[in-house]
Amino acid sequence: MKLESITKPDTESDIPLPKAVETLVTQAPVEPTPLPDTVKRRVVVGKSSTPIELPADTGLEAVLGADERTRIVSTELYPWKLICALDIEAPWGRAIGTGWLVGPRTLITAGHCVYDRKQLGGWAHKITVTSGRDRERAPFGSKVSARFSTLSPWLERQDADFDIAAIHLEQAFFTDQEVFRVGSFTDAELTDFLVNVSGYPASPGNGMELYWAKNRIKAVTPRRIFYDVDTSGGQSGGPSYIFPDENAHPIVVGIHAYGLGGTPASIGLRVNSAPRIIPEVVEKIQEWIAADAATG
Repeated sequence: MKLESITKPDTESDIPLPKAVETLVTQAPVEPTPLPDTVKRRVVVGKSSTPIELPADTGLEAVLGADERTRIVSTELYPWKLICALDIEAPWGRAIGTGWLVGPRTLITAGHCVYDRKQLGGWAHKITVTSGRDRERAPFGSKVSARFSTLSPWLERQDADFDIAAIHLEQAFFTDQEVFRVGSFTDAELTDFLVNVSGYPASPGNGMELYWAKNRIKAVTPRRIFYDVDTSGGQSGGPSYIFPDENAHPIVVGIHAYGLGGTPASIGLRVNSAPRIIPEVVEKIQEWIAADAATG
């Protein structure tokens, strides 16, 4: 069975439980875009059985010990340029968030960035998307959208495991040769992968500066991945992505959405988390991309 997409303001029926996790990666039309040397020196590749740096035991909500995030200023470079700052206008006011390009006109973000009864007052009215923003600098301009989709478990009961949404753009930022890939992997494949997490936090940067951090995937459940990577509010919707090797496309394996407060006690770890890319999510994202391409 397939996941049901809900497009503002329609509603759909509930969905079944997901199928067993399997390896499924969206295909790239061309060879990977070469990473600039400055990017290669930062991003992490492959797996590690130990954390990059053991986090201290502090009471901070989502920065796990000393803040290891790095501000990215060369936001015009690949893959940083694929990560977008979101300025959200909603019934109850304004909010910020993060999204990332998975298609020329398709942006993926957290469900609570487009629809949240408790924080936004329902569906967002419109969202201004700025690719590669760095403070007042917008190397690729901004685009405004009022077309969003999310999944029925999020709309109907705010199921954190399906806190996933799409923002549909009228015009493209880039071609399909440059966007992120998404991948569903088995538990064994995901565990201990070194993961990169990027986004536009409220602090520091007030949602106008791109930050990046790295560490490893420490635990997985059927619908969530957990990692000891520093994040804070505003980074919701950002990509949690891996590089299988230094010559591979970056592959998004989760949509960052939660700090320590969203980690179930049963996990027994001080970690942040992302709804996991499972096969049904890959299929739904592919449908969103195809639908956006068809309306171009």
